[in-house]
Amino acid sequence: MTLRFYDSATAAVRDFVPLKEGRVSLYYCGATVQGEPHIGHVRSALAFDQLTRWLQTSGLDVTVVRNVTDIDDKILVKAAENNEPWWALAYRFEQAFEDAYDALGILKPTYEPRATGHIPEMHALVAQLIERGHAYPAPDNSGDVYFDVRSWAKYGSLTHQNIDDMQAAADADPRGKRDPRDFALWKGFKEGEPETARWESPWGAGRPGWHLECSAMVTKYLGTEFDIHGGGLDLRFPHHENEMAQSQAAGHGFASFWMHNGMVTYLGEKMSKSIGNTINPREMLEIARPLVVRYYLGQAHYRSVLDYRPGSLTEAAAAVERIETFMHAALAKLFPGGDFGLVAKLPDAFRAAMDDDLNIPAALAVLHDTVRAGNTALAARDDAGTLLALQGVMGMTDALGINPTEAQWQRGGDATAETAALDVLVNAQLAARAQARKEKNWAESDRIRDTLAAAGIDIADSADGSIWSLKK
Repeated sequence: MTLRFYDSATAAVRDFVPLKEGRVSLYYCGATVQGEPHIGHVRSALAFDQLTRWLQTSGLDVTVVRNVTDIDDKILVKAAENNEPWWALAYRFEQAFEDAYDALGILKPTYEPRATGHIPEMHALVAQLIERGHAYPAPDNSGDVYFDVRSWAKYGSLTHQNIDDMQAAADADPRGKRDPRDFALWKGFKEGEPETARWESPWGAGRPGWHLECSAMVTKYLGTEFDIHGGGLDLRFPHHENEMAQSQAAGHGFASFWMHNGMVTYLGEKMSKSIGNTINPREMLEIARPLVVRYYLGQAHYRSVLDYRPGSLTEAAAAVERIETFMHAALAKLFPGGDFGLVAKLPDAFRAAMDDDLNIPAALAVLHDTVRAGNTALAARDDAGTLLALQGVMGMTDALGINPTEAQWQRGGDATAETAALDVLVNAQLAARAQARKEKNWAESDRIRDTLAAAGIDIADSADGSIWSLKK
């Protein structure tokens, strides 16, 4: 089946054909590092992680760029409130984002550029726009440079708006603008701002506008034309609209597809710190294992609203445990020695769901149907049926990044070398215990079980083998 995705620019699901055969270039907006990551940030990164994994599973070579906005009005304000250097605050929160991404198994991007490292590229883009008649320096010698929205006839085409219906751009003082909707490409240095937050430019000392940063960085790493631009739905306007306008006005083809993930709500309402209905990734990870949090955040269709409510993670944990229980039981039955060589396979129905605009809910339905079929095969002692189901489940969980057997998720999601070593040592003890039981050496069998119990290891025995877990 042909890959098909919803393109925000055309408001339609259409066939996806990479610009370069066998290769996909993907850019999605990363963090503006002004504070701790919230659940919406992580959901967006996870949506594009799922997209990346599926493109790779489909045999495509994927180059992923995720930016870091480390200079911005809000960063300067927060740093001043905290009485700390803006760059220190930005780096601290950048690490908080990275920790959240890593905890949930989100793949590292190919490139993760910071805005402050690409000032020359931004200057070059502004110069192009001025030369083409789509940008102008403010006439008041403030050092501001604006994009002239009325000079670009296609302005508003991404979000399908008429320019006269748009609100004024609130990213800079309107004193030097030809039109209130013109947005800042370069912001002249203002009195009271940190000296470290200024760069020299042909138009005066200052710093870049938010929209300019992304256009310059994506062009640097993916070229003037690339396959997919992604981000949260809240970025469509004005951020992505302005990105597209300034890039295309500079003569760039820019993105072939625009993909946006939906928002996260709390009991049907928009999350807001002012009314106290927010939950962040750190709080979620205190409630549930990382694998469960990843499953929960990734279970809905990427374009839909994901509604969080008390009990959401409990439901996700039950779903994950059904998958884990089958996989551990099947592996113990089919590969009691602990070593297994298994070629994972993907059911056709799963492929069809994922190819159809990344339909995760339909794909998960196939996964859980396969688990049920596998449990039926286990109960019937049907080794062939169990193996077939296990191959399908492993293929699907690999593609979704939720395979419970991966080191990332072992025993609570700790992917350290210590955890991997613990798994090897305990399984070796279980193999020795299984041999003792086979030889009816019950004293040795009990000794091994007691030793493991004293170390905090629970053993669950069945006719098909033993499974271990850490005591709660």
